Amino acid sequence: MVITALALAGWVMAASAPGPGGDAPSPPLPDTLPLSGRAVIERLTFPPLVFEPPVALEYEVGGVRVYHLHDPALPLVDLFVQLRGGVGHFPRREMAPITALPSLVRTGGTRELAPDSVDLRLDLLAAQLSVGSGGGGSFATLNALTTTFDESLALFREILLEPGFDREAVEVWRGQELERVRRREDDPGGLAYSEFNRLLFGDHPVGWVTTESDLAPELFTDERLRELHSRLFCRERIQIGVSGDLTWAEVEPRIRSFLAEWPSCSAPLPDPVHPQLREGPGVYILDKEVEQTTIILAQPGGLRQEDSEEYFASRIANHLLGASGFSSRLMTRIRSERGLAYGASSIWTTPARWEGLVGAVTSTRSDRTVETLSLILEILNDFRAAPPPEAEVERALEEIAMGWVFAFESAAQIVARRMSYRAQELPDNWLERYLEGIGEVTPGAVHSVVRERLRPAEMTILLVGDARQFGPGLEAFGPVYRMHPDGRIEPWERDPHPLRR
Repeated sequence: MVITALALAGWVMAASAPGPGGDAPSPPLPDTLPLSGRAVIERLTFPPLVFEPPVALEYEVGGVRVYHLHDPALPLVDLFVQLRGGVGHFPRREMAPITALPSLVRTGGTRELAPDSVDLRLDLLAAQLSVGSGGGGSFATLNALTTTFDESLALFREILLEPGFDREAVEVWRGQELERVRRREDDPGGLAYSEFNRLLFGDHPVGWVTTESDLAPELFTDERLRELHSRLFCRERIQIGVSGDLTWAEVEPRIRSFLAEWPSCSAPLPDPVHPQLREGPGVYILDKEVEQTTIILAQPGGLRQEDSEEYFASRIANHLLGASGFSSRLMTRIRSERGLAYGASSIWTTPARWEGLVGAVTSTRSDRTVETLSLILEILNDFRAAPPPEAEVERALEEIAMGWVFAFESAAQIVARRMSYRAQELPDNWLERYLEGIGEVTPGAVHSVVRERLRPAEMTILLVGDARQFGPGLEAFGPVYRMHPDGRIEPWERDPHPLRR
């Protein structure tokens, strides 16, 4: 029991007051007073906290992998459909229609229902439905009340397997994309990222930039869309996840019925092409009359997402360098100490199928471009020079570990993540293994991976900004080139005026 200061004062006054006879002294105060305030809190003890994360169970229904996690907390059911295969499996000519396919499946109605009728039925069922793409494939999600799940599931199946590809919806999508193409240069940050991808990845889906010719009407005929749909929305490419207020005994017959309508794929897909990343130093300038310069620099990092000491050490290295926000080295020195930028972060990607990139990104005032770029390279070289202090590594480990519990906030999140791991050919317990792996990282391991993989002298550098204000000194970072928005590259000309043509 916590005794407040006021209660303790009252107890002391009562103990020292005269007795009933008026003159008799009160009993003396005890030698040790009851604990109060902070002392009580500091002596509290608790049993050790043991967190047992829920696990989505794996089943097979009709040859299709299905994940399930029962969660009766709310009368809701979440259904996930993941489909392997996307832009990376097709030639450049098919990029735009394949990109459009998920959106048109959702917004183009069905063979029997117009688009507005689909939306009306979803509203009446109080169901949410989305179709999109990412991670080398497509996905579709359904969230519905338990009481209307069967009706919602039937509509979900109809939308996915019997799309209407309404012509007005197709033209709306094309029009939106054409407008994005025409306004592409209005967003310097987005322009910088897309141009850097094109620079590093070249003729690969990651490096492709949509043009008006990619959106020609003849690429979006009903026949073409249905042919692509038959190759991607089919049984051999699907896996399913279910979470919420249905037990497996209740889920299994519904999924079996849902899958019965799914056809086999009309044709196999070729393996995706691995990129040939650009290597070697160079400064590429995309001249644009803006107040700030967007700076992106990176080189192939040589690492993939895998269960290895080097991979886990790279995650801590990335955290220390620029992924941890204000406490990172890039932010501390570029923003806090020098005031050269509002934000700065590191790049250290680790795809599952090919090596990623390592580098940095920031934006700064045009006339301080060379100064900021010099400081970034100095920070990278300093990072290579010595192992990080043990306290810095321990802080990074603690920050990552403290966020681990947020990976289990909902049953839907747990099921979706396990499906994602399987799609990337990672082990089902990858999250647990990831936490174990980074927990074993030492300062020496961080230093080793940084010295091996981070090579500032070999960085490809892209500057999107007002070239007239950069000033001298760019030649110190490598050969200097001028980029055009259409991807053409020419040697840099000292006279800035040709850059405006």
